[in-house]
Order: sequence, then C-alpha cells, then structure tokens
Amino acid sequence: MGAAGSKLEKALGDQFPEGERYFGLENFGNTCYCNSVLQALYFCVPFREQLLEYYANNKNIADAAEENLLTCLADLFTQISSQKKKTGVIAPKRFVQRLKKQNELFRSYMHQDAHEFLNFLLNELVDILEKEAQAAKADVAEPSSPSEKTANGPKNPQANGVANGVQKEPLVTWVHKNFQVTWLE
Repeated sequence: MGAAGSKLEKALGDQFPEGERYFGLENFGNTCYCNSVLQALYFCVPFREQLLEYYANNKNIADAAEENLLTCLADLFTQISSQKKKTGVIAPKRFVQRLKKQNELFRSYMHQDAHEFLNFLLNELVDILEKEAQAAKADVAEPSSPSEKTANGPKNPQANGVANGVQKEPLVTWVHKNFQVTWLE
C-alpha cells in the first residue's frame, strides 16, 4: 500500500478486503439518489457477481445490441471491479445519460427518491432479461435471419408466456433471486 494509499486504505490497513474496490460516484447535478442506489447494488455481492458474470457471458451481444440500463450498469460495475486502485471516484456518466434518455422523470434537476429509483431500475433489469430470454427461445424455436426479428420481441405469440390459452410460469431471473421476497404459504 505504501504512502500512495488513500485515507480509507490506511484506516483499514490489513483489514482491507481482498479484491474489493471502494469507489465514490461523481454527482451530475442531482444524481445522489442514483449514486446511492448504484453503490448499494455494487456492494450486494451476489447481485454484483451475477451482473459481472452476465456481462462477461454477453459482452459481444451487448456491444452489438442497443445500449440499455442493464448493459450500462454492467459496464459501470466492470469498470469499478477492474480498477487497479482500491479506492477512487468514477463518473457513471453513461449510465446516467441512458437513465435520463429512457425515463423523463429522471431528466430534471429535482430531487428524486432513491427507493423509487431502485424499484424502477430492478423492474427495468427484469424486463430486459425477460425480453432477452423470450428472444432466445424464439430463436431456438424459429430460427430466422436478424432482419426478420422485430424490435419489440418475437413474432411468436407463444413466446409471451401464453400457449393454447394456458399461462406459463413467469421467468425467474437472477434479479428476482436476489431481491424478490418469497412468501411461505
């Protein structure tokens, strides 16, 4: 660590967790609600590990596909986890730009509620994962050229979870597994 270590590194000394990174997120006007949620999600280790694994397994797809909140979040977490330094500051500019582009509620400089943002973000991540799973099933069931795919999902009416009038079980994503409350009956 030496003299170049941050105050946090010096304070933690030998107790600094191996492989862990402690990065603050730059504030862009009024993005503290967003930054606090992103930091909390980063330190939810099972979520972070699954997001990083998703990104590693889908990096080529993410590069070719339209950018979304999932790819921006995965890219931000990858940037943090791959830093050589253990502490510092990162600007989540790409993520915040995508968020503002996607949802006008977050475009203003008004104060936002972190809990509402967390709910929005988790629901958005689930929607993206579900659409990807539906598209993958449609590709397996009905191989087609990329030009025949629709932007709003598969043409196959059975891919939306209804087959012959029978509702299929909803997809349980890794986001659900980390955050969904399961009630015992």
